[in-house]
Amino acid sequence: MPLKLIQRSEGGAWYIRGTVAGRYVYRSTQTSSKRAAEAIRIRTEAEMLERHSLGRKATATFQEAAVNYLTAGGEGRFLTPILHHFKDVKLSAIDNAAINEAAASLYPGAKPSTINRQLITPVSAVLTMAAEDGLCEPVKLRRRKVTDKKTRWLTPAEFTAFAAELPPHLKQIIGFMIGTGARARETLSLQVSTLYLSTGQALLAETKNGLPRMVEIPDAALPLIRARKLPKEGTAFLTSRNRPYELRDNTGGQFKTAFNKARARVTENKENGITLGRDVTPHTIRHTWATWYYAQTRDFGRLLDLGGWADADTANIYRKIAPDDLAQDLLQHGWDFRRGFQRDGAPALRVVSSN
Repeated sequence: MPLKLIQRSEGGAWYIRGTVAGRYVYRSTQTSSKRAAEAIRIRTEAEMLERHSLGRKATATFQEAAVNYLTAGGEGRFLTPILHHFKDVKLSAIDNAAINEAAASLYPGAKPSTINRQLITPVSAVLTMAAEDGLCEPVKLRRRKVTDKKTRWLTPAEFTAFAAELPPHLKQIIGFMIGTGARARETLSLQVSTLYLSTGQALLAETKNGLPRMVEIPDAALPLIRARKLPKEGTAFLTSRNRPYELRDNTGGQFKTAFNKARARVTENKENGITLGRDVTPHTIRHTWATWYYAQTRDFGRLLDLGGWADADTANIYRKIAPDDLAQDLLQHGWDFRRGFQRDGAPALRVVSSN
């Protein structure tokens, strides 16, 4: 029977009920306006008939695919504006031209890297799963060419000067990040129960890609992590008021003010001769760890594992940006990331005296 409207209580929402093309429907329109409900009924019936005649692949929408993606545990960051933009657009209509229009609408004037990260990557993830589910044909979206690949990282001397200016609660956080390469959100969600200082390890349970990973903590990071007493249970790193941080997408922003003040104090201290600009951000610490780690170990595979990168291209830049003497410079500042290499019997670096 065709779809019809029913109202279970006076003044309440209208419901759609009936059978179309062999499929039974009973759902709320979420509106008490009969006129609006009737429009929804007509559209629903038309969509069901279209899907029946053309097949699911020809009629599936981006919104439908995105819901499936999120339900399966996909990353929801950046998807909200994309959903508003595409709304009921069919998957078959999303191609590079549609992405160009979305980029112009959602991120006018944005850098190519921003469009790649906040638009093309999440849309590609949704489309890939949709293709696996038979909702659309596989689609390869063209990524923007990123010409500026400069990545700011701190020299051992710069980091030493910076760490000296950090308040205790932030010194713990930055100390863990510089030692392990963990992202800000991964660091602030760390639990005391998975922080193993006795073995120099930590298990990151809440990661960007959803896959838990074990990270290694070099000895030089331990005094920073112990800058103040750790809690006995619960979240490992707390605010200056001993409260857990609220976990958000841009978690590093929660301690950005204290971070920036410490950065400014380094520059104001004329005795150290070090200047840190605004290009030094909380995420710079992760870049620094990656640069340091590869400079000492030359182990790209281990870098990917410890850093939690799914895409090798993202981490590949760290193979190219460090000077040849960085490994020795790190050793002379007390930083040694070669635990895995020493365990596997690889030759150790020899500290060269500066005298």
